[in-house]
Amino acid sequence: MPFEPYLTRWDLLPDGEPVHTPTSDLLPVRSQGQAAMLKVARNDEEEVGHGLMVWWSGAGAARVLAHAGPALLLERVGGGLPLTELVRRGHDDEASRILCRVAARLHAPRPEPAPALVPLERWFRALEPASRQYGGVLVDGAATARHLLSAPQDPRPLHGDLHHANVLHSPERGWLAIDPKGLTGERGFDYANIFCNPDLPTASRPGRLARQSWVVAQAAGLDRHRLLEWVLAYAGLSAAWHLEDGRSDLAAPVLEVARLAAAEGRR
Repeated sequence: MPFEPYLTRWDLLPDGEPVHTPTSDLLPVRSQGQAAMLKVARNDEEEVGHGLMVWWSGAGAARVLAHAGPALLLERVGGGLPLTELVRRGHDDEASRILCRVAARLHAPRPEPAPALVPLERWFRALEPASRQYGGVLVDGAATARHLLSAPQDPRPLHGDLHHANVLHSPERGWLAIDPKGLTGERGFDYANIFCNPDLPTASRPGRLARQSWVVAQAAGLDRHRLLEWVLAYAGLSAAWHLEDGRSDLAAPVLEVARLAAAEGRR
């Protein structure tokens, strides 16, 4: 089991069933009586995100209690209504504003230098070949990504996967981010994934993207047109990943988000 060395090293007690994802193994634990989560990364990408969690030092993110190599021990966050449920109950605007407030905390300047992170240019490398192979709106997405990446505005360390399921509520500390990818680049990129979430039926609902683009642009202090360009580029990249994995069923609804963003950006 991947947890054993760290249970001993940090004197942890298992406190629930393990969860295994494609990139990490997670185990609820108790650390000196405190509810915590032990996360052991399976790839380098996850370890980059661990370094960013350490750098944030609990400001806008779950607090890191210990860190060693691929392992991260976090305060266990949970309580209140999840953002996914908030949207389902008709409070989409408020959920988006909460995500924007969390992003603002994560993007705030810090005195310590940031860890080594993945540049957005490298993150987007799957989009160009997919656009040549599949055409359609992916061509627009690739061209838009080239434009945005050629002249980044307000670059910062980025979460890279900020959406409704990656921001949890702590009764003591408010809304906190988990599971960053650990990227660096234009601040506006971090808001794009909001528009592909909390699920694809919601994301492609008529009028939803248009409304949330106004909500997010205002809450985050972003130019709405450039935000829509990031949504187009990101949705294209997400679709490219799905197509690369042979999952055209998952790519189709994300491509619809890309088309909606392109159409809204032309208005």
